Amino acid sequence: MHFNDKESIIALTPQWKGERLPDGRPKVADKYLDALYGMTLEEVWKPIFVLGYENQFVGGGLAPLQTLHDDGRKLVGRAVTCSFCPTRPDLHQLQFDRGAEDGRKGNYNQWVIDNLYERDVVVADMYDKIYKGTFVGGNLTTAIKKRTVSGGAVIWGGVRDVEQMRQVPDVQVYYRGIDPTPIRDFVMKDWNGITNFGGAVCLPGDVVFGAGGGVLFIPSHLVADVVEGAAKTHVKDDFGFEMIGKGLFTTAQIDRNTWTEEMLDMLTEWIRTDPRGEAYRDLDWSKEYDLARNGDPNDTQTAL
Repeated sequence: MHFNDKESIIALTPQWKGERLPDGRPKVADKYLDALYGMTLEEVWKPIFVLGYENQFVGGGLAPLQTLHDDGRKLVGRAVTCSFCPTRPDLHQLQFDRGAEDGRKGNYNQWVIDNLYERDVVVADMYDKIYKGTFVGGNLTTAIKKRTVSGGAVIWGGVRDVEQMRQVPDVQVYYRGIDPTPIRDFVMKDWNGITNFGGAVCLPGDVVFGAGGGVLFIPSHLVADVVEGAAKTHVKDDFGFEMIGKGLFTTAQIDRNTWTEEMLDMLTEWIRTDPRGEAYRDLDWSKEYDLARNGDPNDTQTAL
């Protein structure tokens, strides 16, 4: 057995039909990553949720994540997953020997970071270990920046050297806590396999979207649809706010999942003629018109 096994990663993500990274992870196109920076958490979350992906968000509640920077910056990139467990001598020897066979150097967390690609995000399940569970500090955050350019990390565990970490530009890190201790007494269970913590599931190559106080893991094969769906939500909100303000539609009308043909006609005309609609003029609304004419069995009085 090998860590970060290409064939295993491909087998784990069969619905992805596009280009793959050298390690086998789905390579979601940069244009979609770029587009996500202009979107809100709720806009991106909705298209996933309505498709049944209800366990993709980790953030608030009783077990919140903290952020390295609280300046509103987003974290967007392709997930590199890894999961760990408390140390056990025989298991540690077995797993370390596996790494040695593949020429790995240093500790488990260094193996992962030393193999990142541009625009990657580390998603690490440190089983909520903070004392001696500090997955990154100043040095490894610098290494993440070097290898990913604009990536970062989501760590269900600890960090250290936070003052140094904050000096590293263009990186965002989500984590559970801070401790001055170096990382110790842990064993890698898996690398680029199934990772879950805080009620969320992440697969290698999922797109990490950190914003609005939490992190969303977008399945790679849904990203293109999610970006388009989020763009539609965004422009409908812009249009809807104006229509409510003018008294042309009620909030109940705007909040329905399925709009009438009259509303869609007004929306598409607004997109065509208003400068705020320019970025959305390539969107295809044929599906929405079909639902308006034929009815949507999933329509509710209030939209998600």
